[in-house]
Amino acid sequence: MRVITTDDGLRDFLGVRDRLLRIARGIAGPDAEDVVQEAWLRWNGTDRSVVRDAPAFLSRTTTRLSITRIQSAYSRHQSAVGLWPVESGPTADDPAALVVEAEQVRAAIALLVSCLAPRERVAYLLREAFALPHRQIAGLLGITEAHARQLIRRARVRLEAEAGERVAPDEHLGLLTAFAEVSRTGDPAALVGLAA
Repeated sequence: MRVITTDDGLRDFLGVRDRLLRIARGIAGPDAEDVVQEAWLRWNGTDRSVVRDAPAFLSRTTTRLSITRIQSAYSRHQSAVGLWPVESGPTADDPAALVVEAEQVRAAIALLVSCLAPRERVAYLLREAFALPHRQIAGLLGITEAHARQLIRRARVRLEAEAGERVAPDEHLGLLTAFAEVSRTGDPAALVGLAA
C-alpha cells in the first residue's frame, strides 16, 4: 500500500492546477482563482488514501465549488429590489460618495465602449452588473445560450487585456444612459437596444 504524504498531495494538485483554473474560469469567471484556492483547501483536508483518481476528484470539486459560487452570487443579486443591488448605508446620503461612485461608473462604461463590440458590451453588462442568467441574455439578444456565453467570455478576456482605444463620446453617453435606465427600472430593454 502506498503511503500518502503532503508532498504527494501538493504534486497531484499542481499537476492539474491549470485544468482546474480553466474549469473555474469557464463557470465562475473572475472568481476562478478563489475557487481553485478553495479547492486546494478542500483537497488539503481530504483523506487522500480513499481517493482513487486525484485529477477527477479535484476537477469535480472545482466544478461544484464554481457552481456554488455563481449560484450564491446570483442569489445575492436577486435578493435586492430589481436587478441592481440597492445601496444602503451612509454612502446613499453622502454627496461626495455619490460623485465618486458616478465617476467610477462613467470610467467603467468608457472602458466597455473602448474595448468591446456593442453586442459584447450588452451581454457583459447584463451578466456582470445585473446577474441575468445566460439563457435569458441569449433570449434578449436573439442568440443561442452558447453564443451568449462566448460573448461574455470574450468580453472578459478583452477587458482583462485592457487594450482600449479612444472612446466615442456618443457611444459612451448612450451606454451610460442605457445602464442608468436599466439600473433604475430593472427592464433590460434599454441595454438590449444597443446590441445591434
